[in-house]
Amino acid sequence: MWTVVLNGAEKKEDRQRDIRRTFKMSGEVWLNIGVEKVDTHEGIMVKALLDSGVTGMFMNKKMVAKHGFRLQKLERLVVVRNIDGANNNRGAITHQVKVNMYYKSHVERMRIDVCDLGKTDMILGMPWLQAHNPEINWETGEVKMTRCPPLCGRNTKLKKGQKAKKGKRVVTLEEEKIVR
Repeated sequence: MWTVVLNGAEKKEDRQRDIRRTFKMSGEVWLNIGVEKVDTHEGIMVKALLDSGVTGMFMNKKMVAKHGFRLQKLERLVVVRNIDGANNNRGAITHQVKVNMYYKSHVERMRIDVCDLGKTDMILGMPWLQAHNPEINWETGEVKMTRCPPLCGRNTKLKKGQKAKKGKRVVTLEEEKIVR
């Protein structure tokens, strides 16, 4: 409850009112995606947060263990820093997983860094958003994958005589050698 002064009222009960959030938080877009193990082709459905403030793609450590995804150890650990520059208390990134990801007609193989995300299953950050440049309706949360690079495996038909453009592969933090 927020306390608000209304028309100079002096009684506490006259100054308080209940303000409730009745709308979806703006700026949050969640995708229901399929994630498939590359080695066994077993798949699960997860909720992935699109977050332009994040510098990578991440999968929750607890979910990876629960579903038996095969971990690949990174050559160097990646220190996770908070927005204020302090080291994140949930620890460094030491592993990644290789998965096939499915969203509507979009398909891609990707490496995702594994870390503790609390209650969030997966985060697709700025490298993924830049590579795919999806159409996002921030009011409804609808995401259209109409501008994917050819590496995605999206069913794109080329016109006669047209050549496929080279796409930009989304790399992990380890591959970018971002260690701060």
